[in-house]
Amino acid sequence: MDRRQFLKIFGGTAVASSTLLAACKKSDGQQKTLAERQEPPTDKMTMRVNPNTNDKVSLLGYGMMRLPIEGGGNPRENPDADYDQEMINKQVDYAIAHGVNYFDTSPAYCRGLSERCTGIALHRHPRDKYFIATKMSNFSPDTWTRESSIEMFENSLKELQVDYIDYLLLHGIGGDSRYLDSEETFNARYMDNGILDWLVEQKKKGRIRNLGFSYHGDVEIYDMLLKWHDEGRYHWDFAQIELNYLDWEWADEINDRNTDASYLYAELEKRGIPAVIMEPLLGGRLANVPDPVVAKMKQREPESSVASWAFRYAGTPKGVLTVLSGMTYMEHLRDNIFSYAPLKPISKEENDFLMEVAEDIYNLKTIPCNECNYCMPCPYGINIPAILAHYNKCIKEGNIPHVEEEQKKHMEAAEYRRRRRAFLIGYDRSVPKLRQANHCIQCGQCSPHCPQRIDIPKEMRRIDEFTEALKREGRL
Repeated sequence: MDRRQFLKIFGGTAVASSTLLAACKKSDGQQKTLAERQEPPTDKMTMRVNPNTNDKVSLLGYGMMRLPIEGGGNPRENPDADYDQEMINKQVDYAIAHGVNYFDTSPAYCRGLSERCTGIALHRHPRDKYFIATKMSNFSPDTWTRESSIEMFENSLKELQVDYIDYLLLHGIGGDSRYLDSEETFNARYMDNGILDWLVEQKKKGRIRNLGFSYHGDVEIYDMLLKWHDEGRYHWDFAQIELNYLDWEWADEINDRNTDASYLYAELEKRGIPAVIMEPLLGGRLANVPDPVVAKMKQREPESSVASWAFRYAGTPKGVLTVLSGMTYMEHLRDNIFSYAPLKPISKEENDFLMEVAEDIYNLKTIPCNECNYCMPCPYGINIPAILAHYNKCIKEGNIPHVEEEQKKHMEAAEYRRRRRAFLIGYDRSVPKLRQANHCIQCGQCSPHCPQRIDIPKEMRRIDEFTEALKREGRL
């Protein structure tokens, strides 16, 4: 990307990084991040204006998809745990006090409890202090009837304890054309039952203030909806897309069924449709980059967290309304507030640096799982996200032993045994044996629900074969 193209997309306000201040040292010798040393300001949140409603929206949006659980553990590792409403209230209060006013939820999140928990937390604040985004999440065929979809919308109002929705999205348009024709699925969810027209009527009545969609899947459906916008058939007030420095140019290289964020954003920008950004961290993958990449980032910006690079990148394009983050823990919330209070836009030089980082990450060939849990529950009890997360973690940490003889020749025997042991022991610790990949029967029920369009049965088979090959190598 040349400088002229960069400034056109990311805006003329992008400036070079300022000189770093001296920082305290951690016990491991690394400098502490700003968020670890200071309390974020309460009055510096960068705000963006929605041109349709003149809403002043916080650049940081709170994604209510990974809520804190009782005991403070990791909700991905304990998916059946009760949600900690007291902590949810505390974090929502903190967010609002620091300028965050956009809260994104769905009837499908957190085992169907996200809207309820969000409603309880937000209802304690004046209604004009926050914007609520929720979705028509009628994924299952038994919710495709007009009556079921209307019931879903009315229940969202009830659970959220509001009379209107600020931002209503058609959830996950596009489907997965490998399993079911995407346009057929879209029509069944929104057109054949008249629900899209019904939602337009609700907007006219004031029960919806902004109507848009979130995009996962077939780009032909994305293009079709934007064509409708151009023709005046339907007006989209906003659209939610995945955008981060890895997906900007590498999305279709990582998975040829995905679409580069550069295309998705440009199509919205030229129509003046505000973009809401999801997955700025790719489900946490860009906060847990390979160790050599961490070292490069820390050398360049010792005070900045690895995650802050991704948030600054996602928030820099001028057409972005808000950037969503599923902030389970208070420390994540504090760090993200620092990234946007105020935003320091990514400079051209920093953009070039992040494109190099993206290429480094791409070359590791990790599986593009965002741990969104849309593939769960598996009817056979397999913990799909945990299996993929362990595999990716071992790649990140350099603990993938190669079993091919030619590759083993180039690795010292002791190092090979170390990697093999780390992979196998870590696998058993991360995933109970009855929930590991060897129990996958290749039913394929998971893949149609994957936003990243991963061929999950294929990956389960590949990881299982890899694991079994390591086990045949001998004792640990």
